[in-house]
Amino acid sequence: MGKKKLDVMAKEREVFINGQVDENGNIIVPGCVRNGIDAESANKIFDEMAEFAKYAFNKSHAACYAVVAYRTAYLKAYYPAEFMAATLNSFLGNLDKIPQYIDECKKLGIEILKPEINKSSTKFTVENGKIRFGLGSIKNVGTVPVDNIVKERRKNGPYKSFTDFCERIADEAVNKKCIESLIKAGAFDEFDKTRNTLLASFENIIDVIQSGKKKEMNGQVSMFDLGTESQKEELNEMKYTFEEHEEMPKKELLSLEKEMLGIYISGHPLEKLREQILRNTNITSMDIKELDEQILDSLKDPEMGKLGSKLKYKDGQYIKYAGIITAIKKKYTKSNRIMAFITVEDLYGTVEMICFENAYLKAGKSLIEENIVLVEGRLSIREEENTTIIVNNIQDFAEQKQKILTLNITDSSEEEKDKLRGALRYFNGDKNNINVQIKIGEEIRPCGQVYLTDQILEIFKEILGNENAIVIEN
Repeated sequence: MGKKKLDVMAKEREVFINGQVDENGNIIVPGCVRNGIDAESANKIFDEMAEFAKYAFNKSHAACYAVVAYRTAYLKAYYPAEFMAATLNSFLGNLDKIPQYIDECKKLGIEILKPEINKSSTKFTVENGKIRFGLGSIKNVGTVPVDNIVKERRKNGPYKSFTDFCERIADEAVNKKCIESLIKAGAFDEFDKTRNTLLASFENIIDVIQSGKKKEMNGQVSMFDLGTESQKEELNEMKYTFEEHEEMPKKELLSLEKEMLGIYISGHPLEKLREQILRNTNITSMDIKELDEQILDSLKDPEMGKLGSKLKYKDGQYIKYAGIITAIKKKYTKSNRIMAFITVEDLYGTVEMICFENAYLKAGKSLIEENIVLVEGRLSIREEENTTIIVNNIQDFAEQKQKILTLNITDSSEEEKDKLRGALRYFNGDKNNINVQIKIGEEIRPCGQVYLTDQILEIFKEILGNENAIVIEN
């Protein structure tokens, strides 16, 4: 039962009810009927056992789970920052899970602080009720170099400048690639140099330091080694040349942050559009992930019954999804038609999409990486594959004013109101694309949503009159 082997369970049902005998007629298993239990009751008992076996523990196992659940709930309720930091640390490297838990932190009012060279540890840590991103979670960095960086800082104090950092870790296992990743992630933003400046200068500075180390080994003395301590500091600053640049645009900074951290910390390109996206879409990457998990669970448990009736979304369903294009892979079919596999990221994760030639050509300039787009299409749900979106249309997600269908029924007759109720019911469904409000005198009431086209608007105008069925913008 625990393994959900239906063919074996069917055989055991027969044995359970009517028993089992060997080839000589000797009773091996008496069965319920021989023990005085009627077949109908025996079937009910077996059904209850089968139902219980879908997800059940013995008492000792259930008690352990209850204790873990209680402790987990207690920690999340009374130590939310510490709890979420530990949760994030348990999913380091899993870029599917981290964005979900970052969003959970935001819902709990816990701020995620970006990595800083003088404040971050290797892992996520709690800092005054906030969570500080760990240096060890930055791409291309690794825990060994970070452990050395943190160890040096704790032993000899905070790093005073970027050049001070480079000098102090020169003998540690910290290479140029590691330093470049730290710059891109914003770990040195507390110092007085832009990321653009540091990216253009760090290799030359490291080369100067390495050259100085070699001279020291050979016993050579430079002018920078002479004078008092304060004079040495001034001379040290002079020996490093920074190629000064203005800071790069915010969009590029966020893009680098996403590349290095796997998530947006200091901001998200979609954050300012959150409410607008919510109004103009009907599905998110989180919805699709939950859908895939539900399908996977159903495959593990065939006794869940018909899956289709329990799913929130169905194969072929029309959807609207918004996000940032993070990857485009073009391909030509056997018939020499262009198509593309597209990855689009929203506030919670990514979704894979298939864009065939007609939609691809129609998309035009909208189909570029880092572009924020609105996608219309249909779901492709397959039992043994991740759910994808078959694209019908992709367009730029421009900041738009919200459109509302306003229906004035102040002077409408009961017959007109009946026709209106029928029309609102008829044009309500999966393709809803506009909010509806009813106006009665000076009072305005929300009235759900409908799918609206120019032709459908004309139907509402025929019912109420041209001046009483209008689309307004907020």
